[in-house]
Amino acid sequence: MANEDLGRTLRRLRRLASLTQEELADRSHVSVDVVRQLEQGRKHSARLPTLHALANGLGVELTTLLGDPPAVSAGGENDGPRFVAMRRAVMPVLWRSGPQPPGPDFSLDLLREQIADGWSQYHAAEFDTVLKTLPDLITDAQAAAVSDGDDDRAAGCAALAKVLQLAGHVAVRMGKTDLALISLERAIGAAERSSDPLLPAMVVNSVAWTYQRQGRLDDALSIALRASEDLKSSGRTDTADGLKVWGALTMSAATSAARSNDYERAAELMEHSEKEAARVAALPAGADNRMVSVFSPSSVRIERVRLAVQYGHPEEALALAKGMRLSKDTPPSWRTWLLLDVARAHTDLGDAAGAVKTLESLRRVAPTWMRHHTLAVAIVRDLWALPNHPQGLRALAEFLGVID
Repeated sequence: MANEDLGRTLRRLRRLASLTQEELADRSHVSVDVVRQLEQGRKHSARLPTLHALANGLGVELTTLLGDPPAVSAGGENDGPRFVAMRRAVMPVLWRSGPQPPGPDFSLDLLREQIADGWSQYHAAEFDTVLKTLPDLITDAQAAAVSDGDDDRAAGCAALAKVLQLAGHVAVRMGKTDLALISLERAIGAAERSSDPLLPAMVVNSVAWTYQRQGRLDDALSIALRASEDLKSSGRTDTADGLKVWGALTMSAATSAARSNDYERAAELMEHSEKEAARVAALPAGADNRMVSVFSPSSVRIERVRLAVQYGHPEEALALAKGMRLSKDTPPSWRTWLLLDVARAHTDLGDAAGAVKTLESLRRVAPTWMRHHTLAVAIVRDLWALPNHPQGLRALAEFLGVID
């Protein structure tokens, strides 16, 4: 992978982890000279196995090291006007008067539908569309959260929690994790003022994900486990929605454990999740799937494939993925991760033709997501460096801009 920012990112992540170059090299089983050359900019590329090893040594996702693809154009503190508008909605200007209750023409049902559509657009990688609508949705939800009636006010707080959670996810995708945490903390506050007992736990899961992106694995693990245990002990997992929220938190905890090199605990959590996921279909249907955590037998299997690839078990990953039938509510973002991980597994096993075939499938089912993933580019760059190119590789390389 050619990436002028790779060295700076590697150095920043290493310092956040309080590791010397020698310690990172030892943990990653990578030559310390490679680490030095990358950080000093004398080496601008590395093959996927090396990047995998460095990411594992740092305890981060591979895309965190590669440079997470931005949701929309952004540049440090000087962001574009749409993102500035979202910042202003999440963090209103000092001394601004508080929101006023909505007028007679306001429809809470319409607002909820618009927020649900925003989540669908997010999962479909339509980030520009989401960012364009977020400021107005947040403003409307803030007004709904101060409605005159108790019931309307509680429902407005629920809407505000979901739209601030969405803003947090978009901020993470743009690499603005501190802004994401501000938005998510305010979402938790709104969720606690709502009448939905599952909402705070849903937002906690987003906070855990953000902590993972910052390398705060212990923090991510502890809050995910606490929230999942609270749901279990309070009997909330007797409903489909409650079980989905519990499952998403438990899988998040498993991911944090795996990145902390506690593979045994991660495997136990994933096994428990898979058993519980079978109960979802047997429980009464819950709320709009677009507004509830993603959890099903499909999502558990996708996460197991991801962890198997990330921790050097490509054969196991392909065995887990073989013949997998995805549920109808599996978002495009999850389908994308599955196909990318299968392509990575084929690449790790030296099966270039299998990797190309998988990436061609990804291009058919989720072309927008594919363009947003630096991991797709990294895989194709590795394949393009091979002496013999499988059929179809050139078209993929042109599609992703790897070659002109």
